[in-house]
Amino acid sequence: MKSDTLVRGKFNPLVRPFLKWAGGKRQLLPEIVKYVPKPIKHTYYEPFIGGGALLFELQPQKAVINDSNTELINCYKVIRDSLDELIEELSKDKYTNSERSYYGMRDLDRSRKEYENLSEVEKAARIIYLNKTCYNGLFRVNSQGQFNVPFGRYKNPNILDNAVLRAVNKYLKRDTIELLNQDFAKAVQSAKKGDFVYLDPPYDPVSETASFTGYDVNGFNRDEQERLKEEFDALHKRGCKVMLSNSCTDFIRDLYKDDQYTIIKVRATRSINSNALKRGMVDEVLVLNYEIQDK
Repeated sequence: MKSDTLVRGKFNPLVRPFLKWAGGKRQLLPEIVKYVPKPIKHTYYEPFIGGGALLFELQPQKAVINDSNTELINCYKVIRDSLDELIEELSKDKYTNSERSYYGMRDLDRSRKEYENLSEVEKAARIIYLNKTCYNGLFRVNSQGQFNVPFGRYKNPNILDNAVLRAVNKYLKRDTIELLNQDFAKAVQSAKKGDFVYLDPPYDPVSETASFTGYDVNGFNRDEQERLKEEFDALHKRGCKVMLSNSCTDFIRDLYKDDQYTIIKVRATRSINSNALKRGMVDEVLVLNYEIQDK
């Protein structure tokens, strides 16, 4: 049951992620929601939106959502502004669940000229199609910004989820939902006292071989993690309520060891890994700058 203190307005269960996203929070949502401020008094900010699991779970009336991944934000904007055209595009025969169609669509970004000639609707349809049919539902690009995940060989993927797209469209069309495509620090510049900011950056790798920063062509290394900590501190000083998710590494735990912050260890299910043996339960942390309320 959804709490009225969390969701101001009618909750729609069909408003949910339209993409499977590496690092997505759907499995961890019950744990995260326990610690979300009740109520969210002002504006909800999420500068690393990804698949949007927490946003769609809470469905706040007023939100500022952002991601540095231009293709991802284009998907959100097309669903909001050009849904009928997107549905019409995804209904075309070229978006079939076949290896030939998949690699033909995937390889469009090998030619910058060919890719740049695509409309915004075609770019969004391509990403949704690739995400639904690629191996393990993984969004990953190489250093040239080219989508490089192999074909998934699923029997019957739901490439065009009409009901979910229409529900997400209705939610995003509210004039109180703002979509941005910029650096995380710029995305939260307008956050003020009483606003809730959820930070879900690319995670600190748990080992030297575990690093996965291929969501766009820009990596998110430990220098970026430290810059994010500075932003966390700045938001705290402004009176914002801030929650951060990250790996349970010594580096992250040490970075946020300040007395005014609370670090909570949680168990999460990770289903995306190139090695099937490394999927399963892992430790993560939630960092809060506010007192924990009754759960």
